[in-house]
Amino acid sequence: MAAKAKGTKRTYGPKAQEKVEQVMREMKEGKLRSGTSGKKVTSRKQAIAIGLSEARKAGGKVPAPGTRKRR
Repeated sequence: MAAKAKGTKRTYGPKAQEKVEQVMREMKEGKLRSGTSGKKVTSRKQAIAIGLSEARKAGGKVPAPGTRKRR
């Protein structure tokens, strides 16, 4: 059997790209708010995470979120 190649890129569907693009625009305009707290999102990474989460809910092709490591 062939081993999985190191450094393989994750692939995202067009719906995911559209959602992330839309969310980034909202963040730049200052309109993007966080889920339950409703605070304004200023972090680029957090905005991308929100976009991918929305794309997942909409049924887009998005890899599963990474698992958190426990110590």
